[in-house]
Amino acid sequence: MKVKLVEAAELVGGKIFGDSNFEINNIAKIEEAQSGDLTFLYLPAYEKYFTSTKASAILVKPNFTKSRNDITYIEVNDPNKAFFNILIHYFSPEFNLSGIDPSSFIHPSASIGKNVSIGKNVVISAGCRIGDNVKIFHNTVLLDDVVIGDDSILFQNVSIREKCRLGKRVIIHPGTVIGSDGFGFFSDDKGVYHKIPQIGIVIIEDDVELGANVTVDRASLGATIIKRGVKLDNLVQVAHNVVIGENTVISAQTGISGSAKIGNNCMIAGQVGIVGHIEISDNVILIAQSGVSKAITKPGQYFGSPAKEFKTALRLEAHVRNLPEYADKIKLLENQIKSLQEEIKKLSE
Repeated sequence: MKVKLVEAAELVGGKIFGDSNFEINNIAKIEEAQSGDLTFLYLPAYEKYFTSTKASAILVKPNFTKSRNDITYIEVNDPNKAFFNILIHYFSPEFNLSGIDPSSFIHPSASIGKNVSIGKNVVISAGCRIGDNVKIFHNTVLLDDVVIGDDSILFQNVSIREKCRLGKRVIIHPGTVIGSDGFGFFSDDKGVYHKIPQIGIVIIEDDVELGANVTVDRASLGATIIKRGVKLDNLVQVAHNVVIGENTVISAQTGISGSAKIGNNCMIAGQVGIVGHIEISDNVILIAQSGVSKAITKPGQYFGSPAKEFKTALRLEAHVRNLPEYADKIKLLENQIKSLQEEIKKLSE
């Protein structure tokens, strides 16, 4: 879809600086945008991408330093809201689910590979491509343009939404959902929340295994990516635009917030919480129930909330456990000081 830049600017009440005589081909994140794309900049953490972005137009706050002459600027008070208003108005996806039959059904346009085993109550709709040796069990629902690689196994009640991509030898256990909408909303001036269309996809690379009741949200733009060899335990939440590096393992009840990037060969224990828009280095171990609130740039073990280097966290934990004893010692010292002060006073008299 092409959108005139002047119309998009008018929609959000923006002021154009630069060439306004072109049409927007697409919208994209600032680090992924290509020529003809519109992007936006609202967090300081993403300013590092401004000098290298290939976008043709960008939504910025007033008084933003316009140091590039090859890009058109649209000044708005809130680039984040303006971007999502343009997304909703011009680029919202249209879903057509009318071709899905509630009983077992394979759409004539679906491509089914060799040695495929299909159980009861399966729905495979238009545009699905199922590779060789795929086993699809009870109540699995696949929508448009899903690609599943060779030798993959999807157990009962797995849902894979439109346009998601699975590599070879992927194992997905019952109840897992791939490609659900990311948790994206923005509030207007009256405090009313509006849904931000989630038009990205999920890419799961080869040799990944996902436990039961895992949720991997589709990207708002671009892709949520689970790289080769990743293993996720039951009840793990992966938010939109997260990237999990190769051969990383994550235990149950861990939650990863949007746009976090986790490195290769990491080990994340149970009930860990990771905030959005941060990066975690390769070869990091996060101990159970840790809370990661900022980037981790060095390999090693981390623990606590907020997470700290493991040895430091253990020392702090030991001091916390000893606080009652410390309080008693401080009280004793205070009494001893008071007694000494009284003796000194008597001697001085």
